[in-house]
Amino acid sequence: MTDPRNEDWDLAPAQAIARQKVLASRVRLIPLDGPVATIAGVDTGFEESGRTARAAVVLMDWPGLAVIETHVAREPTRMPYIPGLLSFRELPVVLKAVAMLTRRPDLVLCDGQGIAHPRRLGIAAHFGVLTGLPAIGVGKSRLTGRHDAPGLEKGDWTPLLDAGDRIGTVLRTRRGVRPLYVSPGHLVTHEEAADWVLACCPRFRLPEPIRAADRIASRRG
Repeated sequence: MTDPRNEDWDLAPAQAIARQKVLASRVRLIPLDGPVATIAGVDTGFEESGRTARAAVVLMDWPGLAVIETHVAREPTRMPYIPGLLSFRELPVVLKAVAMLTRRPDLVLCDGQGIAHPRRLGIAAHFGVLTGLPAIGVGKSRLTGRHDAPGLEKGDWTPLLDAGDRIGTVLRTRRGVRPLYVSPGHLVTHEEAADWVLACCPRFRLPEPIRAADRIASRRG
């Protein structure tokens, strides 16, 4: 486990890409180690015309999905939006918010990609490697890869592929709504990632921990 406090976030794009390649080699897609009693959701919004990043973390119990803790952190935005380098823009403030939790989550759902990324290091994978926490990426849209259309029923899915490798799951979490792009970030398998995201979607398209974090990060709740 890397100590996030030792990370250098003020990198030029070429340096950030090189760092992604190093960290991607440390991602491990292995079954969850132990039971899950708490699940955290994280999301990031921006204030002051993008100059300040605002991250929210919501910790819920499982299986009830009742809120245990909610925290918000703010940091100056370190990097402009650059496709493929989102984690360097958002992760510093996400880590600050997660550090406010009084208990360690058993699983973290991140708004964004896991390994479904051109260099296999989306924000959930980056987060997981740095923290040592099991993490899943939940993307609302596709960043990379190809796939067939999943069925229209809740729970229908199809693999997301890139160069012949499975990098995620295109998962229908409600009947007839647009699917989510689910990919493991670290310390979970493809199957577990899809199963946990679906289990956390009892009523809506997005899993409850991310829905709650999104409302706070976007100032809608």
